[in-house]
Amino acid sequence: MEPSLHRLRLLAELERRSTVTAVAAALGYTVSAVSQQLSLLEREAGTPLFEKRGRGLALTEAGLILAGHARTILSAVEDAGHAMESARAGVGTNLTAGVWASVAVTLLPAGMRILARDHPGIVVRTRELAPEDTTGAVRDGSLDLSFVLDYSSYVMADVTDLVRVPIARESLHAVVPRGFVDSTRLSLADLADAPWVVAHPRSHFGRAVRIACREAGFEPDVRHEAGEQSTALSLVAAGLGVTLASDLGLSTFGADVEVIPLTDELTRTVSITYRRRDARRRPLQAFVEAFTDGAREVGLDPA
Repeated sequence: MEPSLHRLRLLAELERRSTVTAVAAALGYTVSAVSQQLSLLEREAGTPLFEKRGRGLALTEAGLILAGHARTILSAVEDAGHAMESARAGVGTNLTAGVWASVAVTLLPAGMRILARDHPGIVVRTRELAPEDTTGAVRDGSLDLSFVLDYSSYVMADVTDLVRVPIARESLHAVVPRGFVDSTRLSLADLADAPWVVAHPRSHFGRAVRIACREAGFEPDVRHEAGEQSTALSLVAAGLGVTLASDLGLSTFGADVEVIPLTDELTRTVSITYRRRDARRRPLQAFVEAFTDGAREVGLDPA
């Protein structure tokens, strides 16, 4: 049996994601293409590798054994590629980075400009994901690295096999409709009776805001859930509530709102995460250095 690396990768992804649909979505293939390749792998193995379980596929004992070998083989191939990358000193290297909206609009152009100047051989491709999804995508190899967030009210747990390098710190500010208050500084408690515009509690930002409000002694009256800060700020400008926004989220938004510093001093840290086993990759280190400089360039405080 000499299965292709492509089919072994599909098997490893199936073990991780449990459904053919999820594998297809993660790798950018059609469901039928993934099914055909997995069926071919099973025929090559000469024994059942999968069994139906609810809406997904479970690996049989033989499937689990082969998936374990697949991970080892794919890891060795990846290590060989990284060794050649180091030998080339970064020339012709490709990196795939996870970003979200406010990073893509403000920080990404600054960091890319510095990276292109100092390391022109590194080609970066970006993929926009929700901040909640980026760590998993780095961990499973879908991304080489990603930007991630920690809030002072909601710090993410460390992931053993990932490195997280802080590059900047942002402040969170109260954003209210024009004329809503007559003050140059506010506490969260001052907004306890206001209607709120906040992201869903499953999001890092939505959870962090709710935790901060509870620590200030109240449960926010969330009238509108908005995942993007730009949407939330537009709703605030229309007089539909108040919200919190970060430095990056406010940097390119010109709505008619009032941005007021918080006495609570809420912050969030922007970091870059990558797999610990990749820590010696020169292109990754070059990326981190470029975006640390880029964060300073756009006016963010150092982490």
